Amino acid sequence: MQRSLINELKENEFSRISGWAEKIRDTKYMIFVILKDASGKIQVSIDKEKNSDIVKSLDGILANSILEFSGTMHLSEYVKQGGKEFIPDSIKILSSASMLPIDDTANIDTRLDYRWIDLRSEKNNLMLKVQSAFVDGMRKFLIKENFTEIHTPKLIATASESGSEVFEVKYFDRKAYLAQSPQFYKQMAIASGLERIFEIAPAFRAENSNTNRHTTEFTSFDLEFAYIDSYEDVMNLEEELLIAGLNNVKNLYEKEIKEYFNVDVIIPTRPFPRIKLKDLYQELNQRYNYQIPKQDIGDMNAEAEKLTSRYAMEQYGHEFIFVTDFAKTKRAFYHMRKNDIPQGFDLIWKGTEITTGAQREHRFEELSKQAKEKGLDKDVEFYLQFFKYGCPPHGGFAIGIDRLTMLLLGIPSLKEEMFIFRGPSRLTP
Repeated sequence: MQRSLINELKENEFSRISGWAEKIRDTKYMIFVILKDASGKIQVSIDKEKNSDIVKSLDGILANSILEFSGTMHLSEYVKQGGKEFIPDSIKILSSASMLPIDDTANIDTRLDYRWIDLRSEKNNLMLKVQSAFVDGMRKFLIKENFTEIHTPKLIATASESGSEVFEVKYFDRKAYLAQSPQFYKQMAIASGLERIFEIAPAFRAENSNTNRHTTEFTSFDLEFAYIDSYEDVMNLEEELLIAGLNNVKNLYEKEIKEYFNVDVIIPTRPFPRIKLKDLYQELNQRYNYQIPKQDIGDMNAEAEKLTSRYAMEQYGHEFIFVTDFAKTKRAFYHMRKNDIPQGFDLIWKGTEITTGAQREHRFEELSKQAKEKGLDKDVEFYLQFFKYGCPPHGGFAIGIDRLTMLLLGIPSLKEEMFIFRGPSRLTP
């Protein structure tokens, strides 16, 4: 007999169920077990007089053990678990649990030491299901739009992919590095004629940062597509992509998100607001008396991002806002420039940057010049070859999946949101 999920049980039908013993309550005449699987919970009611063998098997068994029961489900108005209870006639102990080393009051670092236990809560399970639904909605949108999913190497030969630090690894008789992003290889795919590609994969940043939104390893959702007219095409596609992901989340988990996280899943309207960086500086100064620090001129910082979201809500009633026209000194060399201004953007959501995107420079001569200007021409010689034999105009962006989920659910830190967190001081579990 195959295992039945709890939410699929039918009244009076003999079934086999298995899952976690969330609670075990022993009374004078009965033992009650709240059994939980991925689909839900049910009360298993064991009559001590009628089921002495089951009672004997449960002796010394603690909550969080994995139990299997065979029996029938009955409806009962006296049972809190959805008016259903399971009456067993046999039991099998699949895995007995020891006393848990943590509880709900443990601090986040202690909980991370036992992350597999911490993730057992309904709230944390839901968090990861929501992330999966977000990604699934975006992936399905791209497949429908004729994008091809690719898988790029994470061991690379150059350390000059971006301004961030990289992790160096020994690669036989030479050095290699963990990829900070698939950017170069995304563009190689465009040069190969694929035209529309995306990837969902790990990325690595060797930054000794301990903020709530930084991590040394994260999941990046990257895409690139060809034959665009400007970076406006890239922003338009990202709007559609995020709306597709949010719609999928809303359709599947809106009620549960409200219950566990007290968050409303808001589907944004198009187009998202857009503002040039110099105009944004002026607005932030006039409205909030905020002056961008000298070292950040031409770019954004965390405080500016928070105020930008506040401005977007006050001015447009919108959770999202694109910021454009950053300084070329603050953008990657492969961003196309027009009148010496990078043709790219940042997307701000709920006070945090979630995307840097751009139209890329696809002309070999211009790209070589910009790489040399940044002092990278020798380091990226292999990359420049992608454009030497013809490459269509194109653009793209990347979204950090973990940061996206953190912001959607209002979780305070990536430590709490990620399945397994990696930071400067954490390499286990």
